[in-house]
Amino acid sequence: MIQKLPVLVTGGAGYIGSHAVLALADAGWPVAVVDNLSTGFRFAVPEGVPLYEGDIEDSALLARIFAEQGIGAIMHFAGSIIVPESVENPLKYYHNNTAKSRALIEAAVRGGVRHVIFSSTAATYGIPEVSPVSEDSPKQPINPYGMSKLMTEIMLADTAKAHDLNFCALRYFNVAGADPQARSGQSTAGATHLIKVAVEAALGKRDNVAVFGTDYDTPDGTGVRDYIHVSDLAAAHVLALEALIAQPGQSLTMNCGYGRGFSVLEVLDAVDRVTNRKLERVMGPRRAGDPDSLISDNRRIRQTLPWQPQHADLDRIIGHALAWERKLTEIRAAEAPLSP
Repeated sequence: MIQKLPVLVTGGAGYIGSHAVLALADAGWPVAVVDNLSTGFRFAVPEGVPLYEGDIEDSALLARIFAEQGIGAIMHFAGSIIVPESVENPLKYYHNNTAKSRALIEAAVRGGVRHVIFSSTAATYGIPEVSPVSEDSPKQPINPYGMSKLMTEIMLADTAKAHDLNFCALRYFNVAGADPQARSGQSTAGATHLIKVAVEAALGKRDNVAVFGTDYDTPDGTGVRDYIHVSDLAAAHVLALEALIAQPGQSLTMNCGYGRGFSVLEVLDAVDRVTNRKLERVMGPRRAGDPDSLISDNRRIRQTLPWQPQHADLDRIIGHALAWERKLTEIRAAEAPLSP
């Protein structure tokens, strides 16, 4: 029987972090959140879960949280995630994603926290020569976002060799969808994720959907990506934590994806199908650095963890994203100040 240690979720008011909080709470783990609310939302943290508003580089705050909550493990989601912004403002990403992670890891070592689950990314692979991509593929990030995440993986690996700490780095592919009970979802204004953009357009929040590149080496000329439901991803984090606790001397690095890809046009066709309306598509040039295809080789996570995805269906992912987008409209309306 795994001891359910109190878990601190950094960035737990954000998209993926809030789903991890739900997965932990649903499974009976004691959980607390630290988030500076720069991109997170207070409403995303479930009632009864302690929320500390602050920054992960605040060592005094972390020490207080560790003491007050008896923290035994960390799930680390806090950071910046917009790839083009990382190219324009690399120092922001090396600060938010790398320097702050270093401060968090140091606080964990000092506070005796022995297990860290890290939110990493397939961007650590850059433009892979082979797809599906395995964990042993070359790590050649082509932007500061991917490099900032890879640097944190390296820090965790070196720290685990020197201290009583183990970690799991989970490299995400394209995360999409929302909690099936519509308790949380992708809430960021101006989000760039394709499915988020498409459901916004389907509900009239955008005029159209831009398609970046139609000349890729794929069956329909548009980029192919591996979309994973955010709740399946959150479930993988809980199972990874159980694995770290069960084998304290072992650290893990695993891809998180379904091992199946869909093109941009296939995703938009699915949104049309689910919503019974036709999205307007605006074809444009490629974005720099977008690979033709990025699909996970997920054999390692399937062999290592008892992970059984529950939502590996594109229409279901879109349906949950759509339901959340409708609920988000209601939340925004309730938050809006009344006109005088």
